[in-house]
Amino acid sequence: MMKTSLSEAAPVSGALRWASQQQWIDEALERLLPGEEASPEVIHRAMRYSVLAGGKRIRPLLCLEAARAIQEETPGIEHPACALEMVHTYSLIHDDLPALDNDDLRRGRPTCHKVFGEAMAILAGDALLTLSFELLVRTPGASDSQRVQLVRELTSAGGTLGGMIGGQVLDLEGEGQTPTASLLDGIHRAKTGALLRASIRMGAILAGASESEMGALSRFGEHLGLAFQIVDDILDVEQSSEALGKTAGKDAAQEKITFPAVYGLARSHEMAAEQRHLGRESLKLFGHRAEGLHALADLIVNRTA
Repeated sequence: MMKTSLSEAAPVSGALRWASQQQWIDEALERLLPGEEASPEVIHRAMRYSVLAGGKRIRPLLCLEAARAIQEETPGIEHPACALEMVHTYSLIHDDLPALDNDDLRRGRPTCHKVFGEAMAILAGDALLTLSFELLVRTPGASDSQRVQLVRELTSAGGTLGGMIGGQVLDLEGEGQTPTASLLDGIHRAKTGALLRASIRMGAILAGASESEMGALSRFGEHLGLAFQIVDDILDVEQSSEALGKTAGKDAAQEKITFPAVYGLARSHEMAAEQRHLGRESLKLFGHRAEGLHALADLIVNRTA
């Protein structure tokens, strides 16, 4: 049974805090996804297979901690938090397809299309995207204005104009091109950074952030999104497939434009630390209320998978 109070699921600090919050998110996802027995069963099995396969739940965690920076409890926060994870998972299912990154491994097990076939994987991704918006418009306790803002935020982050799909297009078009800083910036601010920034803003929207609070959290999201992608690119070079739970070394094999390709590994490490510092500076307005966001920034930059 899912805990109704997030504070009950969040020890003060450390690994137990994240493990407890990840469990809280997993319980919410379990409850909000259609059951495997619901017809048509195969699509629901495919959706649940990919969403409930584990993962760090970074986007929902950012949503929860951004809300907590505004107020301790935000009723209904599980809806935008889970919607974000569903959109993220949909993007992974589609990225792994043969027409895109053509990967056989995700989160340490066979990708969705390897288990359910390409057609069902495409539909599972489509279904998760659709369900994410249903969750937002059904967010308990949200005003009509907040629901509209949540939907607008997610559509913008996932779309073609500076959003995730636009970034994916730039990434595909960039394969084999000479890696440059401008191409790199355009790809990753859209492909990865937009959804991470939206995760923070959506938590803040539901919690009723002021204009100044939203501005500070948005700046934090921009810096953290860049730090996240830098570390992701580094790990693709430095870690094994077993450690990552996905195929390592694919960026270089596909001649993708990455931070190590443009700046080298040593400078990439420095840049990730710099972006974390700038992000932390953005949170001064919140004082101790931003401790969770500070800890997540450390978790993202220091991660090894």
